[in-house]
Amino acid sequence: MPWNRPDTSRSPRAKRPAGSHRVRARARAHLRRIPLRLRLRRTRGRLLRRLITALVVLIATLCTAAVVAYRLTDIPEPHPETVTQSTVFVDDKGSYLGRRGPVDRQEVPLSQVPRYVQDAVIAAENRSFRTDDGVSPRAIARAVLASLTGGERQGGSTITQQYVKNALLSPEQSLSRKAREALIAIKLDRTRSKDDILAGYLNTVYFGRGSAGIQAAARNYFGVDTRNLTVSQGAALASIVNIPSYYEKAGSDPKVTATLKARWAWVLDAMATSGAITPRQRADAAFPAFRFYPPGTTEGQRQYMIDVAAQEAADRLGITEDQLARGGYTVHTTFDLALQDATTEAVKNRNDLKDNKGNKDGKDITLHTAVVAIKPGDGAVRLLYGGSDYARQPFNDAVGGAVEAGTALDPFGKVLLGAPLTDLRKSPAPTPLKLASAYATVAANGLYATPYTVTKITRDGRQVYTAHPATRRALDEKEAFMVNAQMSKTSDASAKSATSAEAIPSVPSALKTPQISFTAGAGGGITRRTLWSTTLDPQLTLTVALFADRPGEKKNTTVPAQLPNDPPPVESAEETAAQIWRLATRGTE
Repeated sequence: MPWNRPDTSRSPRAKRPAGSHRVRARARAHLRRIPLRLRLRRTRGRLLRRLITALVVLIATLCTAAVVAYRLTDIPEPHPETVTQSTVFVDDKGSYLGRRGPVDRQEVPLSQVPRYVQDAVIAAENRSFRTDDGVSPRAIARAVLASLTGGERQGGSTITQQYVKNALLSPEQSLSRKAREALIAIKLDRTRSKDDILAGYLNTVYFGRGSAGIQAAARNYFGVDTRNLTVSQGAALASIVNIPSYYEKAGSDPKVTATLKARWAWVLDAMATSGAITPRQRADAAFPAFRFYPPGTTEGQRQYMIDVAAQEAADRLGITEDQLARGGYTVHTTFDLALQDATTEAVKNRNDLKDNKGNKDGKDITLHTAVVAIKPGDGAVRLLYGGSDYARQPFNDAVGGAVEAGTALDPFGKVLLGAPLTDLRKSPAPTPLKLASAYATVAANGLYATPYTVTKITRDGRQVYTAHPATRRALDEKEAFMVNAQMSKTSDASAKSATSAEAIPSVPSALKTPQISFTAGAGGGITRRTLWSTTLDPQLTLTVALFADRPGEKKNTTVPAQLPNDPPPVESAEETAAQIWRLATRGTE
């Protein structure tokens, strides 16, 4: 080899043996001639191992991610609006009057929800609730598939998931929110009891008719507390949860009622199959009657009572009325709701009668009627009619109507009055409530009782306030007898025939006689501006006041006006008082 020629045998760039590329080409051609099936068979072991490895890695990654996400996920606090409670007002028998608060919701412990009501909700919404892990994998898979394909939104969430969505998360329909909902539901199921979750769900789920939670729903649909729901009523409420905005018209819309009845039967059948109710209970179940919806005309009138009771309740608790409305209290009042509603109808019918008679004494004149009934010697206000419609006139004529007294205090003459009756003679325009309390003092043999409307207040099952009547002697027995006798003398002929002052031998027997009626007012003859008609006995004092006003010279002002003369105002006042008195004393005769 010449000394100056490079040795290329060891160089990386050394030429490959001649024909090597032809060998490789022939090998590739040979492989192409081998069927794909045979090639896969030869390599399937290696491919399978690679696939299994990738799958294990993927599963491990997903599990790790799920564990990390689970550990990083906290159970959020409920939304403020889901824990805000309204305050409910009930009458002396516990009948629902109305509420105050931004949301119609009151929490009740699960112990106050009958077991068959719990089982009805479970049968309707999530039959595996007591055994599942808080989520439904099948429902989640449907929701994921619908989100990926753009299909229809899917439901079917468990009760735990529904509670998380309603109370802890936003109702946003997205894959990320659905995943977070599932994680929180699982964590909730592992950290809290099923009873706690069910209680939270029942206290927050929407039932329609503005009702958030089972307690508000029981009152709005059936007028009862949750603990008094029947099997049929519980199954109906459980059925409503599915489409509350549609089913809330049950009882007033025949089509809605029929649809709900079919679902109600389906829920009861499921309860019977699971053993939640007996075959006898299923056979005896009858579709329940619903309160009419929307509410009737008497609902607005009740707000006058609630106004007075709310102010008194807040004062007794030492809080503001706004704090009361959001506090979840139950205010038990002195009112008789049945009497209140009957009075509303009686006054409405009498006003309609006036309109039908075509009174033309002044088209701009507004006639007002106020009615107050008080229990003598106690002060409990049984009836408080403050106006025909709270929506049109929120001002309460019964407690704030400044009407002319005129001769209404004549029976008191010159007797010595004790506090607080001393202020009556100084006031030219006492309110109907003050006048009724003055005559209730006469009926109680001179014992004045401060009027009150709240008997007790409860919260979370605890009694936080109890009323104690405040009484004081404002008239001695002799003076009470003199007022009583004067009322008898000045009453009309029918009242005199029922009670004669000359026939009263002594003070005690005077107060045990039949009721005394007395009518007086301001103005005389055809110029009457105010009329009072008071009827009393030892059990009740009832005052009906009629007065009128017309627009004043200044904008948004009124001035007293003459009462319409057709029908005669005295006759109208006395007949209204007599009708309401019969309604009020019907059960005591």
